[in-house]
Amino acid sequence: MIVDIFFLGTGAGMPAKLRNVTSIALKLLEERGAVWLFDAGEATQHQILHTPIKPRRIEKIFITHLHGDHIYGLPGLLSSRSFQGGESEVTVYGPKGIKDYIHVSLSISQTYLKYPLVVIEIEEGIIFEDEQFLVESRRLDHGIPSYGYRIVEKDRPGTLLADKLKEAGVQPGPIFRKIKNGEAVTLDDGRTIDPTEFLGPEQKGRVVTILGDTRYCENAISLAINADLLVHEATFSAHEEKLAHDYFHSTTHQAADVAKKAHSKLLCLTHISSRYDRNAWQELVDEAKEVFPNTDIAEDFKEIKLPLK
Repeated sequence: MIVDIFFLGTGAGMPAKLRNVTSIALKLLEERGAVWLFDAGEATQHQILHTPIKPRRIEKIFITHLHGDHIYGLPGLLSSRSFQGGESEVTVYGPKGIKDYIHVSLSISQTYLKYPLVVIEIEEGIIFEDEQFLVESRRLDHGIPSYGYRIVEKDRPGTLLADKLKEAGVQPGPIFRKIKNGEAVTLDDGRTIDPTEFLGPEQKGRVVTILGDTRYCENAISLAINADLLVHEATFSAHEEKLAHDYFHSTTHQAADVAKKAHSKLLCLTHISSRYDRNAWQELVDEAKEVFPNTDIAEDFKEIKLPLK
């Protein structure tokens, strides 16, 4: 199975011709038939129109902070989902204030949603967990409360060794399913099947870290520890460290330093200022690679696929 990260908007501050404002889709179609969205800047639903993503598949929306370039597309997206076959519940997570923002936007526009909407105002810690995934949030260093998210896929049982089971005289059926789920099974002849003997190596879950806007900070490193993918803003080039600090943002070198200290496997730079045109993007990547060689840069509609380990 593949975890697929799809960038809908990768620019900073305001829409530009080459980069829309921030939104990232985590496609979990094989895992749970769903899409998780991280931020919804202006025109996010327009960006989705150019992709195979179906708004009715959106299950959760995680907002990093309440600056306009990360939330102005949210009311429109929630509204349109009603007209696009969306009937299942949507949960929105975000900092204090997100509940009022959504309520006022929808109530004043007299928008009626045809599906249940749950809004959760987060603090630091584990904000979601089920049998498949765990999501942790931590406060970053920005001008207003801004959070990063660590999405942890839980380890999966190993592949069922069906041929070995058949050799042991176990026929396909419900017993196979129980063994696959790690349950010990007692056969009619009195033998007990130990599932560990009939499962391949455990499949390690993947970790994706998606950060909101931030200066360089320790919480960013903590969220990114051993991540398979770290998505980190790099609003400014390495030479603009003072500017980045004054505006509560990060440079390419700072993003790369987080990835290096966290032992992340892949760094993807995003939230790129429009001051850098297409010709300068490779320079930004090269700067980051001076510190962390396995660095890429996001572009609108770029996909990064993380296969099972």
